[in-house]
Amino acid sequence: MKSGLVTLAGRPNVGKSTLFNRLLGKKISIVSRHPATTRLRLLGVTTSQRGQIVFVDTPGFELPRYQLGQHMKKTVINALQEADLVLMVITVSGWKKEDEEALEEIRKLSKKAFLIINKIDLLPRRELLLSLIDESRHRYNFDEIYPCSALKEKSWERLREKIFDFLPEGPVLFPEEETTGNLPREYLLAEVLREKVLAETYQEVPQSVAVEIEEVSPGRNNPGVLLVQASIIVDREQLRPIIIGRGGSKLKSIGKKAREEMEQMLGQPVYLQTRVKVIPRWRDRPDIFRRFGYGEG
Repeated sequence: MKSGLVTLAGRPNVGKSTLFNRLLGKKISIVSRHPATTRLRLLGVTTSQRGQIVFVDTPGFELPRYQLGQHMKKTVINALQEADLVLMVITVSGWKKEDEEALEEIRKLSKKAFLIINKIDLLPRRELLLSLIDESRHRYNFDEIYPCSALKEKSWERLREKIFDFLPEGPVLFPEEETTGNLPREYLLAEVLREKVLAETYQEVPQSVAVEIEEVSPGRNNPGVLLVQASIIVDREQLRPIIIGRGGSKLKSIGKKAREEMEQMLGQPVYLQTRVKVIPRWRDRPDIFRRFGYGEG
């Protein structure tokens, strides 16, 4: 039997989280068309007759602009150090500066690595892919180069089988029924709500939003309903009305979509209460952002 950690790494917006979810056959990591969405180190577990793969989704590799970014970069490097195999993800647009920086960390560690070339559905001509594959072979001794479309590919069995070929022999790391191995329920619920905030308000409220789950408990009048109290955090007062919307319409829409996904995740009714709080400069305050689960290695 084989088992091991497989870390996905790359710059923001290359599709790591979409690929992570597809390899698991289940949504665990939040997904957005906007860059730098992933902030947490997420584990996803898949078990088969050949053994167990623990996939690790990481934040996008980029130049840190806040203390939060510095901690996220450390999170990525720690995940690379622990990996038995790395899936380095780029897109068909070719190698960018941030791709090079992520690859340099892999090179320092001399890690076994697959190169995943994502978004091939956007390629106008196949010869461009062949040229990119040839260029990539000269950058690092990748064990495999795997072009794909994380959005459109139907079957991932071939890639999972290739991954097993490069994992060490060993016992399973998590119970076979486990699908996510590291985050408390509160963090997963917070990520669901943050995904909906990003989808509704990203143009006005980019990366300055976080979510803190303050209470998860059985309903006081109906224990079958789970009460979830959450705060949406922004760093400037002028962002509050953007999230709340006219007459509370935007916050109501965000809450409705988040509640529906939470109910699917938990398999029970949810009563979601949300409010918007301002915490100035929270991305430069480790005492604050660690409360949200960010920056932990």
